[in-house]
Amino acid sequence: MQMTKLNAAITGVGGYVPDYILTNQELSTMMDTSDEWITTRVGIKERHILKDDAKGASYLGEMAIKDLFAKKNVQPTEIEMVICATSTPDHIFPSTASKIAEQVGIKGALAIDIQAACSGFIAALEMAEAYIKSGKHKKIIVVSTEKMSYMVDYQDRQTAPLFGDGAGAVLIEPTTENFGIMDTQLYTDGAGFRHLHMKSGGSASAATHQTIDRREHYVYQEGQAVFKNAVVDMAEVSAEIMERNHLTDNDIAWLIPHQANLRIIDATVQRTGIDHQKVIINIERYGNTSSASIPICLWENEKNFKKGDNIILTAFGAGFTWGAVWIKWGY
Repeated sequence: MQMTKLNAAITGVGGYVPDYILTNQELSTMMDTSDEWITTRVGIKERHILKDDAKGASYLGEMAIKDLFAKKNVQPTEIEMVICATSTPDHIFPSTASKIAEQVGIKGALAIDIQAACSGFIAALEMAEAYIKSGKHKKIIVVSTEKMSYMVDYQDRQTAPLFGDGAGAVLIEPTTENFGIMDTQLYTDGAGFRHLHMKSGGSASAATHQTIDRREHYVYQEGQAVFKNAVVDMAEVSAEIMERNHLTDNDIAWLIPHQANLRIIDATVQRTGIDHQKVIINIERYGNTSSASIPICLWENEKNFKKGDNIILTAFGAGFTWGAVWIKWGY
């Protein structure tokens, strides 16, 4: 007897960004920078910041999932797995996913974190897809949540303007229709470590008075090296997944790139040949929210998607990690 083929489809989206908005104008009172300097280099005007020091990434993730539940009318008890992509966990342990699950009333489900930096959401999608297609689970939440402001050095004008806080969540369910996550391609090149990391705070360089004095607990980025690799890799992997599946620019309804830098996005658009009108960009209002940037784009634009729309998601982040996902929208 032939088994019915299952696909894994996104069936709902939720999101959340904090109320407080940090503008370029305000940043210019904190450091030697200006609205023009930031806008022309990265395309960012403002970013949302979680100002409450007592709240971490789990709070943002909790709010995104509550938004998803409210729209989908799904009960927490129905969720069988939570995969949380984050680079800014509440604690080294336990998982941020376990805290989020508790906060939203999910009991008895496996709740785990994954860390793939800005590529975390698409990596988590591939993992959820495998669980759904195996038949093991029927309802999985992928949540990407980032409190990037906690690791931003507001004395460093090269990195401080880049990052914002926020979270996005999607519900993944099985379908026998030809919709959902159709193909994924993910890569890692560990040689990229030296260009983008946090110097201290882990087991290889524990926190000490000295590491704090040397300001080693913030984002360290060699901008030119990261930019050069991101431009090539994000553009090429997007083109690769299209060519492999015989998709042309005319077949694509939407391209959703990770929101790191407007010039990187432009390079990806040029390489794929996709019309700029089909490219979802919100970096001007949110900055780089790391793994949360793509699901926040999904959340903001959900009303514009139609069943059957071909959507390409693509990201590049620390590690280096990068990849692309082809989705056929399921509702």
